[in-house]
Amino acid sequence: MTRWAIIDTGPLIAFLDRREAHHGWMAEQARTLALPWLLCEAVLAESWHLLRKLPVAQDALLEMVENGLLKVEFALSDDIEAVRLLRQKYRDIPMSLADACLVRMAEKFDDHAICTLDSDFTVYRKHGRQPIPLITPA
Repeated sequence: MTRWAIIDTGPLIAFLDRREAHHGWMAEQARTLALPWLLCEAVLAESWHLLRKLPVAQDALLEMVENGLLKVEFALSDDIEAVRLLRQKYRDIPMSLADACLVRMAEKFDDHAICTLDSDFTVYRKHGRQPIPLITPA
């Protein structure tokens, strides 16, 4: 079965940085997940920042976008109210902007799972009550 993914910052960093603890797991996922991987600009910005000491990995990140392996498929301006409501609902966690955008993407791309290392996604719900399908390390 083909698995479509919305990718979070953690797995993207693990894929691009061989020193990351989950690099092997993410390399395995890369062999099985359908392309392109979807993401939001907040994940792209977080990833860029976390890769600041690895310019080769930053270049690889841009190449993945340029080559269509990563696809920015979210415009905050189109979904600002939904993101605001998610932030209010999960204020006690607290929810990052990237997480709110990814949850909203899970609502819009119902056939996609979120690939993440973040345990907060086990708490988040799409459409108010539905668990979000996740791709996480065992």
